[in-house]
Amino acid sequence: MSTEECVWREHVVQRLRERDRKECENFKEIIVQNNRLIDHVAQLKSDNLKLSVENEQLRNAVSTGGSGSNVAIATLEKKLLAQQEELTDLHKRKGENSQMIVDLNVKVEQQKKLLAEKERSFNEQQTVNNRLRAEVQLLNSSLEELKKLNTTLLDEHTALQLAFSSLEDKMRSVQDENRCLLERLMRYKSKDADKLNEENESIIRKRLPSIFRKRSAKLKRDLEDAVREPNSPNSQTVPAIPHSNSAAQFAIAGSDDDFDEASLNDAMDALKFNGEDFRNPAGDARCDDAARNSAQSIDTLKAAGYLGQPNPTKILMKFEAHENESHAVRWSPVERLVATGGADRKVKLWDIGKGGTEPRAVLSGSSAGINSVDFDSTGAYILGTSNDYGARVWSVMDCRLRQTLTGHSGKVMAAKYVQEPNKVVTGSHDRTLKIWDLRSIACIETKFAGSSCNDLCTTDSLGSTIISGHYDKKIRFWDIRTEKQADDVLMPAKITSLDLSKDCNYLICSVRDDTIKLLDLRKNQVISTFANEHFKVSCDFARASFNSGATKIACGSADGAIYIWNVNGFLETTLKGHSTAVNAVSWSPNSNALASVGKSKRCIIYSDS
Repeated sequence: MSTEECVWREHVVQRLRERDRKECENFKEIIVQNNRLIDHVAQLKSDNLKLSVENEQLRNAVSTGGSGSNVAIATLEKKLLAQQEELTDLHKRKGENSQMIVDLNVKVEQQKKLLAEKERSFNEQQTVNNRLRAEVQLLNSSLEELKKLNTTLLDEHTALQLAFSSLEDKMRSVQDENRCLLERLMRYKSKDADKLNEENESIIRKRLPSIFRKRSAKLKRDLEDAVREPNSPNSQTVPAIPHSNSAAQFAIAGSDDDFDEASLNDAMDALKFNGEDFRNPAGDARCDDAARNSAQSIDTLKAAGYLGQPNPTKILMKFEAHENESHAVRWSPVERLVATGGADRKVKLWDIGKGGTEPRAVLSGSSAGINSVDFDSTGAYILGTSNDYGARVWSVMDCRLRQTLTGHSGKVMAAKYVQEPNKVVTGSHDRTLKIWDLRSIACIETKFAGSSCNDLCTTDSLGSTIISGHYDKKIRFWDIRTEKQADDVLMPAKITSLDLSKDCNYLICSVRDDTIKLLDLRKNQVISTFANEHFKVSCDFARASFNSGATKIACGSADGAIYIWNVNGFLETTLKGHSTAVNAVSWSPNSNALASVGKSKRCIIYSDS
């Protein structure tokens, strides 16, 4: 630092010398002439003094007499006059030079002030320069540290990538092994089912010798009445078959023609028939007829709804919902109105009650594809999320955009109302959940999940607990009254959707390993798994749904079919109609209708009548 100070000091001295040289060079001749004039004036004053002395002497001589002296006096007077004129001229020139010197002194003072300002500015700039140099050195050291950290992170990333690749290879091998084991298990189960069917059939042939000899006509008549009028007042007198957590309460192995003794006994109990009236230990030739009539009775019970609510097997409506792929569908809680969202950035409302194929309203405002739609409990507002990192609230009555919620740094996959109608919770691929106040249109809380959120739901209207499903295979439970995460449940693969029963006791979770899990939230554990050899989850955001009574589960598959399971564990039916993968399904809360959308533009409404 001392070397730099010496350099700039020498530089300042050199600049001052140059300035003095330039300023003095312009006035050097004037100063020389002024000095000469001053010397000349002094000489003239001396000569004038001599002449004055001589003049006095001459005057004294004149006063004493002499003519020659008069001529000399006249000559001297002329010289004196000339000298006085020259002296006056010199005084005049001296005054001009003095004024010039004063002006030059003023300029010198101005230049001194300017030099002082320049020096002050130079000192300030030098201080700033020193500070900036210190900052540059600090930033260079920070840059070096960041480079080292970046190198370390790159090395760690490479190591993790290699570990991930090895784990992925292991996972593929394990999946292949698992697939082989599942195929073997299915073959063994098929053999066991065939063997069980043969045993059941032999038991039925032995125990039902003359079942319908005395009361077959009455039973057939009652069953036909139940088929024709399943919702009539008379049918309400037939007690409903109680549900059980056991998957084998009404388990039907193989085809619909095969049934076990427990199913038959429960069905008879439901119709208030005593099994003792149908026992014939002797047996006769009508056992085969009895078995066939029993199978027909089971079919009749299924159709009538005694073994569960009838399934929506008929296509009520089919229409082109969006210009591109359809992503989301949801029924209104108060009317026969369906909302759909698609990749064309629009939410559309469809009036199913009128049966029209034109949308009742088109809700715009999103700048990217819609990922999910949901109504509030009153059906007055609809909430939609999209790939533009935002969520929006529209009013159903006037179809106006009410609020736009932006703040996520990734696409928003799901949103639900909490503490209606004031708050909304959203889940995003930026690994966070955000709670929004709709009155101030601001985020009031952010929960960091650590993994991308694909779907979420809330346990009640107060929204005290939020349940979210994530890419890292975990279902997370959040209590909004505290800042901590309540609990989590690990699934075998990443989660695509969640749906909650109305009593908030059961949760279904569609998983990317092509299964659907049923969880009992009172125990926080999986109680049943639903799968089929042809069922494949269509995408990472495929939506499964409970029906209104939480007795059936529906989910779309990659093959374009919709699979409906009974919560007791068996597959009830498969709905056809879509030609491409089905992305989302939704049960109507007020009827037995089912809405579905898929990768094509089509939306299909299924009904049981």
